[in-house]
Amino acid sequence: MDVLNLQKRLAEVETKLNLSNLKTEQESLKIQSVDPNLWQNQNKASLIMQDLSDVTKTINQLEQFKSEIDNLIEINSLLLAKPDDNMQKELDRNLNKINDELEQLENQTYLSGKYDKNFAIFSIHSGQGGTEAMDWASILQRMYLRYFDKKGWKYEMLDMVMGDEAGIKSVSFKVSAPYAYGYLCREGGVHRLVRLSPFNANQLRQTSFAKVEVSPVIKGNDELAPIKPEEVEFTAYRAGGHGGQNVNKVSTAVRITHITTGLVFSCQSQRSQEQNREVAMEMLASKLWALEQEKRASEQKDIKGANIIAGWGHQIRSYVLHPYKMVKDLRTRYETSLTDSILDGDLDGFIFAELRLL
Repeated sequence: MDVLNLQKRLAEVETKLNLSNLKTEQESLKIQSVDPNLWQNQNKASLIMQDLSDVTKTINQLEQFKSEIDNLIEINSLLLAKPDDNMQKELDRNLNKINDELEQLENQTYLSGKYDKNFAIFSIHSGQGGTEAMDWASILQRMYLRYFDKKGWKYEMLDMVMGDEAGIKSVSFKVSAPYAYGYLCREGGVHRLVRLSPFNANQLRQTSFAKVEVSPVIKGNDELAPIKPEEVEFTAYRAGGHGGQNVNKVSTAVRITHITTGLVFSCQSQRSQEQNREVAMEMLASKLWALEQEKRASEQKDIKGANIIAGWGHQIRSYVLHPYKMVKDLRTRYETSLTDSILDGDLDGFIFAELRLL
């Protein structure tokens, strides 16, 4: 690992992220954050404070990298004049550490889409394959939750429908981390599993499918037509999970139906009916945004928009556990035989390959 190469890469990241503009943006956000009238609009205030936190974090990272790399350049100069094995090992450790951290920031430069900074609504739905598919959906759920944990991302389950015999039919999460949507959006699509069936006495090889859907959490005035009250049917019911003393005693869980599209969303993660309703409306807004993007993409390609079926011929990634071990993304051609590691949430290789494909 060459310390001068790290210095060059840092300079390229500073250029791409435009450090000067970031500092100007930081000052502007600081001025807005101390405006005494700001908190009269809670939604706007939270967005400004989140933006200020994100910009400040990026600036601090860049400045810390510069300081650490300058220090390593000095150590490298000393080693060139007087070699020392222990000092060289320490230098190599620090170079590898900074290389890994800088790579994370380099990947952030690929996230320039309007909603890439947003939180994400992340859902998994079982597809073709019956009980096998529902079990596969639960395996995917564990894989992604492990990934969120490894990244240190905050998340909460919004709704879950259990499988008839095993696994899950569907589950939805809100992932509350900066750039969550940017990193996760390309995970959306059909995921295919090939394995020996644990539900078959003859242990026959079975292929199962599950679909991942990802949309940004839409906040504020994000170029979406407001959802009119008459467009939504609202139903309250008793929650079936954690929720405090009132759970199963009062109707805190919420189900909303968007009359125009037929979309249905449920939420029972919050303690009050109003909070669950707000989250369900948030899910609806995110899905409506995603549908609008699909419509625009279909028009650009001059094709008829259609819902992708979680089945044969539509998969973006295959996870083969038998007769050999291999996980392969069909878009990037990135692959690995370390299937246990992938199913344990080590997804950065796939996600970074997808980012760099753009």
